[in-house]
Amino acid sequence: MFEITVEADFSAAHALTVAGIKEPVHGHNWHVTVTLVGDELDDDGLLCDFHTVEGTLHAIVEVFNNQNINDHAAFRENNPSAERVAEYIAGELDQRIAPTLAPHARLAAVTVTEAPRCTATYRPIAR
Repeated sequence: MFEITVEADFSAAHALTVAGIKEPVHGHNWHVTVTLVGDELDDDGLLCDFHTVEGTLHAIVEVFNNQNINDHAAFRENNPSAERVAEYIAGELDQRIAPTLAPHARLAAVTVTEAPRCTATYRPIAR
């Protein structure tokens, strides 16, 4: 099994509702790690071109940079927790690049760090 990771950073604010109480808006320096896996390499000896994933990941997280994540359409009705942000990024990656990854690679995980030692990982169901 081969595995590659691509990472990105952004700064954004959010406010969660926990046990019915909305916390104050506060900011984080978010770090995102995307992991792709596959059993075989392509004819160029690559699982996937890093630049393909890197450019797409950057485009996805750039909409959050220096913004309040609560204002994003995906989070107006959903708590913008690190878990949900990881799930959102995974879904966007799947829509935007999954067809170009097949048959050699697939998205294995998206890990979001919102503060040092505070991470959440979303793993899509393998197809």
